[in-house]
Amino acid sequence: MGKHAHDHSLHNHVLHNGSDLIDAARNAMARAGEQWTAMRASVFDALAAFEKPASAYDIAEAVSKLQGRRIAANSVYRILDLFVAANVATRVESANAYLANRHPDCEHDCIFLVCDDCGNTTHIDDDSVTEGVRNAARRAGFKPVRPVIEVRGTCADCA
Repeated sequence: MGKHAHDHSLHNHVLHNGSDLIDAARNAMARAGEQWTAMRASVFDALAAFEKPASAYDIAEAVSKLQGRRIAANSVYRILDLFVAANVATRVESANAYLANRHPDCEHDCIFLVCDDCGNTTHIDDDSVTEGVRNAARRAGFKPVRPVIEVRGTCADCA
């Protein structure tokens, strides 16, 4: 599928790109009560530029190059944690990597399809699947907070 793809056939929501994506991210951070600082903007710009899930180290390196000074990965991790909490970024758990959320104004439990060959990650939303996971967890006496569903395999391009 090339870039980070998002299958929005199951939902009718707006996917943001470019300056519109930055505005949507800034607005989501404001709704979460967080400031949109210059450093956070730099981290978000670097994250959004990656076509595949990026690690905090990848992002720190990209920001360091742009700013001409060394940025610590620990600083980037803290910002990424804020982004995830504000729905500005999503975390691909199995890869310990992050993607810019192209629809931060929508709340869904994400399902990631991760290609083991090329690393491309397709993000789909299917609330019936994730609600089934939440219900199964509740039946087991567990209070689900944030289901993370990842399917590892081979994408159509690599198959």
